[in-house]
Amino acid sequence: MDGHPGLNPDTVTVLWCTTDGDERRSAHTLLVRTAARMLDVPLPEIWLEHEPGGRPLLGGAGKSLQVSVAHARGALAVALTTAAPVGVDVEVVRGLRAEALARTWLHPSEEVWIAALPEADRSAAFLWLWTQKEAVGKALGLGLRRGGMSRPVPVAEHWPPRTGGMPVPRPLPGDPRIAAAAALADGGRHVIGVAVHGCADGGPETRGVRVRVHRVATAPRD
Repeated sequence: MDGHPGLNPDTVTVLWCTTDGDERRSAHTLLVRTAARMLDVPLPEIWLEHEPGGRPLLGGAGKSLQVSVAHARGALAVALTTAAPVGVDVEVVRGLRAEALARTWLHPSEEVWIAALPEADRSAAFLWLWTQKEAVGKALGLGLRRGGMSRPVPVAEHWPPRTGGMPVPRPLPGDPRIAAAAALADGGRHVIGVAVHGCADGGPETRGVRVRVHRVATAPRD
């Protein structure tokens, strides 16, 4: 997952890292610096703004990029693309009451999928779905409002999935305009979810949009 991002019209670039604090500010710094490097423009020519609903966007030379930001305790992630509105989420894998949470919040088919997994895998699997739902909500500009948790997202085709790579986003069941994917990172200690919205008729997958994930060695400082 290491490497340097480039600008490709059919690629979503995701950068993530662990951090020991101030995740929000570090994420914003990483987003702006990455955009400047991808567009090959001086850093002062790009700045961060927000829509009225809170969704981040870039001003100045960065207006051509669709972006998203996520931060959890001890981790952060940013996503950038020219393909379509994008969302990203990151979670630290930890012990959860996954079956109970699934019964309360998830689509029935997802609840069944989680219940069928070994108990030791259920927390990561729940977060696998959760990060995609968060990412979809961000790509739509809605967050998890309007039934976001009950909106079904793709489950893993095989569990446990291999760590380190992001699969090609797959259309949401019943809504081919939106595609999502998730990946285990850092040896399974983190989950990263990504979603794209409205790339083309028939769904983002038909356009061949791919997600490239890069781990940043250290969280950036201002």
